[in-house]
Amino acid sequence: MKNEKKALLLGGSAVLLWSTVATAFKLTLEEFTPIQMLTVAILVSTLILACICVIQQKSKQILSTFKSQPLYYLALGLLNPLAYYLILFKAYDLLPASQAQPLNYSWAITLTLMASLFLGQRIKRQDWIACILGYLGVLIIATKGDLFALEFDSPWGVTLALLSTLLWASYCVLNTKNKADPVVGVFLGFIIALPFSIAIALYEGATWNQSMQGWMAASYVGLFEMGITFVLWLSALKATDNTARISNLIFISPFISLLLLAYIIGETIHLSTLAGLALIVGGLMIQQIMSPTNKHVKTYQ
Repeated sequence: MKNEKKALLLGGSAVLLWSTVATAFKLTLEEFTPIQMLTVAILVSTLILACICVIQQKSKQILSTFKSQPLYYLALGLLNPLAYYLILFKAYDLLPASQAQPLNYSWAITLTLMASLFLGQRIKRQDWIACILGYLGVLIIATKGDLFALEFDSPWGVTLALLSTLLWASYCVLNTKNKADPVVGVFLGFIIALPFSIAIALYEGATWNQSMQGWMAASYVGLFEMGITFVLWLSALKATDNTARISNLIFISPFISLLLLAYIIGETIHLSTLAGLALIVGGLMIQQIMSPTNKHVKTYQ
């Protein structure tokens, strides 16, 4: 039997936790480099997902799942979490979080285009509307509303933020062929990425003398961006008969995130950011409402 109240509670909890991670990113990056932050977050998330696999009695599936397609899971792990989060954290390092977060939120629009290109899915009218509104919103945010000047505070930061959407969309397309248990599949990605992230951190000569606050912030990212929240979201989708209603909760996240960034970090939220984010979210809502069977829902942020 499905339990809608339970699904809303789990889904709402996941969205609230995801709303906090942009703030956690900026707090962590005050002390850690992007690769250091990624290494700590992957380590914490790997441990959490390993515990979840044991609790859910899925640990016996891990080795057999990897052996079934070792190169495929290697590619998935290198793409996400390694490349995706490294690029995303670097974008957050170069941009105000109030810009990086909405830009990254346009991942669903990129996914629509890539699904058409690589999966042969037809782009419908509502998809084109979402694309136009979404990328107009991206341009407004990136230029702070000065569209005709096309001047960016950090062109490289904007490029990386948009590149992260391409990497995530690529991961989603590649992941359509993944028939494994979702928790097991994500755990394999993290445990594969961990030694690579450690190697890159060592190559960069990383030091590990950060404050306790820095370590707690980095661990928080691993717990609630990549680990526990993913399981909450999957559980919410499993508990509901109305996937679209649960999926629509995610539209709340970026607005809560901006409030937290203003209150905790003290970032200035420009009207252009709100306008651009409204266009992105508006386009996605048109796409979602007009395509209630759309399954392009991000499992974790």
